[in-house]
Amino acid sequence: MTDPAQRARLAFLSRVIIKETDHLLITNGRVFSQPMTPERAQRLTDDIEDSEQIDAFVSRFGRLQDTLGNRLLPELLDALGESVGAMIDNLDRAEKLGLVSSAEQWMVVRRLRNQMVHEYIESPSVLSDALESGHAFASELEATSVAMIRMLGAHEWGDKAVIEKFLAARESS
Repeated sequence: MTDPAQRARLAFLSRVIIKETDHLLITNGRVFSQPMTPERAQRLTDDIEDSEQIDAFVSRFGRLQDTLGNRLLPELLDALGESVGAMIDNLDRAEKLGLVSSAEQWMVVRRLRNQMVHEYIESPSVLSDALESGHAFASELEATSVAMIRMLGAHEWGDKAVIEKFLAARESS
């Protein structure tokens, strides 16, 4: 059972997750409308527009993953009466609840985020591979968002109209 303060936090986080998911998917579509190759990654120092779009993708990817895993997941587990612990323990529990498809994959993607940020200048091939992997994982982030938002909606821990609109948009696409 949740108290009013926890309900308010969950409602706030649901709105944040919905916006972050939509923003990531828009940027994902723009950035990956053309393949991410090492050559494209090499040109980023000169192609400011593409560089800014990729920066937006990396930022939005990392922000959504962080909000889902570090903010919403512990709060949701607590509201469900589950124990909250270290990230890997929370992810294991989330996997058992059907909120993430693989706890291990989530840990791999956390490292991937660091590659997208820190390998930017040194290795175009590592960057392009990391970005392509991030692009492939964007749909998993969306699926996790949907699962968590669906769980919040089932318990009426959020704005019903906002949650229904978000879920309806996913079901119609």
